[in-house]
Amino acid sequence: MNPENYYDILGVSENATQDDIKKAYRKLAKENHPDKGGNEDLFKKISVAYDTIGDENKRKQYDMQKNNPFANMGGGHDPSFADLFNMAFGQRKQQRNHATNINVELTPVDSYLGLNREITYQRKGMCEPCNGSGGDKETCKTCGGSGSVVRTMGNGMFVQMVNITCNSCNGTGNIIKNACHVCHGSGDKNEIKTIEVKIPHGIDDGQFFRLQGLGDFRNGVYGDLIVRVFMKNDKNFEKFANNLVYNKYFTLDDLSKENFDIPHPSGTIKISFPKNIDTSKPLRVKGKGYSIDGVIGDLLINQYLKYSRN
Repeated sequence: MNPENYYDILGVSENATQDDIKKAYRKLAKENHPDKGGNEDLFKKISVAYDTIGDENKRKQYDMQKNNPFANMGGGHDPSFADLFNMAFGQRKQQRNHATNINVELTPVDSYLGLNREITYQRKGMCEPCNGSGGDKETCKTCGGSGSVVRTMGNGMFVQMVNITCNSCNGTGNIIKNACHVCHGSGDKNEIKTIEVKIPHGIDDGQFFRLQGLGDFRNGVYGDLIVRVFMKNDKNFEKFANNLVYNKYFTLDDLSKENFDIPHPSGTIKISFPKNIDTSKPLRVKGKGYSIDGVIGDLLINQYLKYSRN
């Protein structure tokens, strides 16, 4: 699997529909979720891939860049040798957004209501005494401030030029002369951050949402915060696709009544018993599930009979 090809990461073709991409992501996210024993690095790749090609606009831009590597060079001019060399060996410094991952536990009712939720987490914040600089700096003499150097490998006709991270400055392009006495040159500090976020309606186990600028402070900027959802069944409620599931437990006395109540998130629903009660099949209440991508699910009521012999 090519880690740079987002379609390969999600296991879909480049002609896949947005719905196919979403289905593939949900399947892979559940299979590889770190809280369920999945691989952390692979889950991150899956999340990044879906964040790009799962969005129709971002996907168009990604396809254009992938199929035409010179699309963003501007001006419509032919790339010069220097342009090609810099693109091949990474001499152009590119600012890449870093991300911080946290998990949040939600219930099916939380997902249905989509209310504001307070989240507290630990992150790297900017060191205030040095304003995140880490101290007094000077340009790295080894790499000239680029953060990388080109090394020639091989000999004769078989020569390969490889771009590697500068060891002198660890890729930062700068050397700290007088380190900050608080952060000792790192430019950051540990802090507890509390935020209030709007939970997207219908969000499911293994999905995530991205909050810009709320992640760790690194290289002078705050990265994004990726909040991954771990769905926990609660108070007899479960979530199945866009259906809300409720497990109802009856006694023999309950079956003698005309109806029963279900504590639906939008308000109590009174359900009439069917003429023939079959506990092997769930009762269905139309339109009382989640509204996802314009499709409204149902409320499914699993029926269980509680009976004890004296």
